[in-house]
Amino acid sequence: MTAASPSPLFPDVPGTADAVLDGLDPEQRAVATALHGPVCVLAGAGTGKTRAITHRIAYGVRAGILQPASVLAVTFTNRAAGEMRGRLRQLGATGVQARTFHSAALRQLQYFWPKAVGGAMPRLVERKAQLVAEAAARCRIRLDRGELRDVTGEIEWCKVTQTVSEDYPAAVVKAGRDAPRDPAEISRIYTHYEQLKQERGVIDFEDVLLLTVAILQDRYDIAEQVRSQYQHFVVDEYQDVSPLQQRLLDLWLGERDSLCVVGDASQTIYSFTGATPDHLLNFRTRHPHATVVKLIRDYRSTPQVVHLANGLLAAAKGRAAEHRLELVSQREPGPEPVYTEYGDEPTEAERTARRIRGLLDEGVPASEIAVLFRTNGQSELYEQALADAAIPYQLRGAERFFERQEVREAGAALRGAARFGGNDALLDDAVDLPSQVRAVLSTKGWTTQAPAGSGAVRDRWESLAALVRLAEDFAAAKPEATLSDLVAELDERAAAQHAPTVQGVTLASLHAAKGLEWDAVFLVGLTEGMLPIAYATTDEQIEEERRLLYVGVTRARRHLSLSWALSRSPGGRANRRPSSFLDGLRPGSGGGVRRIGSSGGSSVERGGVRGPARKPRGPVHCRVCGRTLTDAGELKLMRCEDCPSDMDEGLYERLREWRAEAARGIGQPAYCVFTDKTLIAIAENVPEDAHALARIPGVGRRKLERFGADVLALCAGETPVTEVVEEDESS
Repeated sequence: MTAASPSPLFPDVPGTADAVLDGLDPEQRAVATALHGPVCVLAGAGTGKTRAITHRIAYGVRAGILQPASVLAVTFTNRAAGEMRGRLRQLGATGVQARTFHSAALRQLQYFWPKAVGGAMPRLVERKAQLVAEAAARCRIRLDRGELRDVTGEIEWCKVTQTVSEDYPAAVVKAGRDAPRDPAEISRIYTHYEQLKQERGVIDFEDVLLLTVAILQDRYDIAEQVRSQYQHFVVDEYQDVSPLQQRLLDLWLGERDSLCVVGDASQTIYSFTGATPDHLLNFRTRHPHATVVKLIRDYRSTPQVVHLANGLLAAAKGRAAEHRLELVSQREPGPEPVYTEYGDEPTEAERTARRIRGLLDEGVPASEIAVLFRTNGQSELYEQALADAAIPYQLRGAERFFERQEVREAGAALRGAARFGGNDALLDDAVDLPSQVRAVLSTKGWTTQAPAGSGAVRDRWESLAALVRLAEDFAAAKPEATLSDLVAELDERAAAQHAPTVQGVTLASLHAAKGLEWDAVFLVGLTEGMLPIAYATTDEQIEEERRLLYVGVTRARRHLSLSWALSRSPGGRANRRPSSFLDGLRPGSGGGVRRIGSSGGSSVERGGVRGPARKPRGPVHCRVCGRTLTDAGELKLMRCEDCPSDMDEGLYERLREWRAEAARGIGQPAYCVFTDKTLIAIAENVPEDAHALARIPGVGRRKLERFGADVLALCAGETPVTEVVEEDESS
């Protein structure tokens, strides 16, 4: 039998320590072999920093220089820690601890609490907002939802910068922060918040770090016990370390210098949480004999994307800019970044969805496409536009894959089938591993066709489909693998949080996109006031906004689109201008920039091709209170979110039932017919004719032609009779 060809998803474990170094470039190899003394790795975006440091750990372990249990690798997200554990496992370096700062500290706190304090450790509060709200109420201060989030963020900032409540007013001035309320009020809320926690015997996530630091400072014997276990430290994303995390790291190290840090000052985008690049920039001052390696070979992005990224940083100012890395692409040339100007935000979203559809038709997987924006509030327009175009999407920040209930249930079912499969009639006709998995998961809701509709049912199916795809890849890489082998693989991946990819275009904020990459990236809403954000007023705040755009640009491998809209809503004043960060980078307005749906009412595509004229629309007003609407969700409802609804509940339920039937008829999810908010708007307005129905946002010309008669019949209390047929893709 011919041996299976190597699979990038399931690579063979290197046979020797030297084999671990195979395939590394000279700079990565220098990192991997620098196993003694302090090491500082300055790694640009896409230069393989995770590859370099995981191979460094694996080489040290495989060569017998590092004991696996003595290594602690720390990073900032569970996803990054999971990826690191997965890579170390593939390199044969099992037993190495890869954790977030909080996870490592919590583990130590739980272990040493009985010895250091006595009794049971206080309960950990995962969400502190409710306690903050109660603390504000004690101060006779009422916080709305936005203020509650912001004040909670200020308390978190205080704790990671080790600022006590009475010092907050002075600290916020010194740091140049814009307090969301009177600093004296926040100081009082902070004080009562701490009192509430003490009364209820609970701690928060920041307390985990603070208490661990306190124990290690006060108990020399415990500190020495920790140091005897962990003798070698690796810190990823070192530019994002807070003063409190640096203090904890110093206590872990003691007087030793067996430390490797990796970071890029040009990717510092979390200063609002207390992160600072100063520890990275001062590393050589603290450790004069440190080995310093720069990684500048960009393996992720094309020369065209890298050229734009370098151009962004060329205009940067400040200390971080002085240490910027000039990236050199190692990829073949690709298309130039596309700059597009739109007349309004709905048009920008609609045309972005259309371009995504074009990429999908060209064969780019949905999971390799992302739409990135500055604030989460921009998401809804793109959710609507993708739904209208029948394009699946996923919002970044959902529950981790292996923690989803359906994935846990599927794992249990597969484990049972592996144990008793010989007596399971379900597997009688399953001839290979993938068919066995499909048979088992069919009992959990997996079907060959995706279910119509969105929400929990579709999310569950997507999770199970990801497991089916993983089984197919596993069987292709290891033809002799059994169901038991797959279960073992899933267990190891669950332990490492190494999840398979769920299909769908990613919608994410620029902050949430950090550490990720896609074949195609759409950077949207790039206007002054949005990027840089309006409240960025100091030079350092504006430079951080520039770095945020840099992070967004460097997420793209091949296709990169940058766009902005001249007004927020159709017919609004076209008084916006593109982000100043693009000055000198985007083509001049007389040549290459495409203007689509501009205030002049015409669409001019690149090359002078004239598109369809767009009829100007005036401002949209709330039909209850008359206020001008600008929020995407309110535009959809044609009223303010807080204004009372006069929805016909019976009509709404009939519309939902009809929508489900229509979706089944065209073989698409329900939201591709109309979204829930469009149905609510219809049930509130109860249009009497096609003209009134067409005025409701979300009811475009094509949907009016396809579904208008049925909707109007329902609104009139009649039974819809139109037969829904699949739309001709050529139309």
